[in-house]
Amino acid sequence: MKDAFGSPQSLLVLGGTSEIALATARRLVARRARTVWLAGRPSPALEEAAGRLRSLGAEVRTVAFDALDTGAHEEVLGKVFAEGDIDVVLLAFGVLGDQERAEAEPATAVRVAQTNYTGAVSAGLVCARSLRVQGHGSLVVLSSAAGQRARRSNFVYGSSKAGLDAFAQGLGDALYGTGVHVMVVRPGFVRTRMTAGLEPAPLATTPQAVAGAIEAGLRRRSEVVWVPEALRPVMGVLRHMPRALFRRLPV
Repeated sequence: MKDAFGSPQSLLVLGGTSEIALATARRLVARRARTVWLAGRPSPALEEAAGRLRSLGAEVRTVAFDALDTGAHEEVLGKVFAEGDIDVVLLAFGVLGDQERAEAEPATAVRVAQTNYTGAVSAGLVCARSLRVQGHGSLVVLSSAAGQRARRSNFVYGSSKAGLDAFAQGLGDALYGTGVHVMVVRPGFVRTRMTAGLEPAPLATTPQAVAGAIEAGLRRRSEVVWVPEALRPVMGVLRHMPRALFRRLPV
């Protein structure tokens, strides 16, 4: 449960090595979050992330979680919720993929879709059911501005995020009035390990900035958060731009 000041006390991160997720976890721990679950594939990076959060005073537990192993999601995540209420679930796993390779090797495109969409649908529904049973909590879904209109340069990734975004919005509608809050986060280009080597897009941001926006959105119980906020009108224009004109853009 949240404390007397409305700050979350427990956090479950799906995608426990995500730079955005870990930046968010650090902010929430600084605001008195005491229990953090980091769910991800077992690795030195996952244990290192847990150690850093422990050094900030949090009780941190790691759990083996594979987005692609949807058959195990109910058991793995059910064990986490069986340990006690979760105030915030941060669904932060995902892969960027390689557009050129995806077009040449369709199996790689399928893997992007299965991770970013199918895996997220499975984990999201499992967590949503548990949050509904406990009667409170927030599910934060890390979407992307890229999902608002798929671009030629990354339409496999963009389409997977478009599906995730639509799913999360529908889930939020389904949970309305239950005490469970769903927040969709739409960052633009974020400077992370995943985007290293890519040319930054206009209005590029950082994991720390996204984390700050997530924290603010949780306080306000926002349903959609853009990072940076200036992307909201920009993507509104791009979404409604005639296709013939959109094709001429260097995207």
